[in-house]
Amino acid sequence: MAGDVLPDPRRRMPGRGAWLHPDPRCLAKAEKRRAFPRALRAPGAVDVQALRAVLDAPGGDPLGATVGSGPPRAVEGNRKQVDPS
Repeated sequence: MAGDVLPDPRRRMPGRGAWLHPDPRCLAKAEKRRAFPRALRAPGAVDVQALRAVLDAPGGDPLGATVGSGPPRAVEGNRKQVDPS
């Protein structure tokens, strides 16, 4: 388990984390730039196979419901701009 990058869509696992868009292209770019060892402060290479399996899984959002998902909020018609001064 040490040296593995695991998805944590609920953001509940202990330890240091790194953000990644749920897109296989972003994973490939992060690997190319060696971003995971830097972001996670790992001494060597890290294994991203578990993360790749989740991202390559068929279906809509591979990580399930993410922050910001869900129905859009209704815009109130009578909003007022507040003067910050």
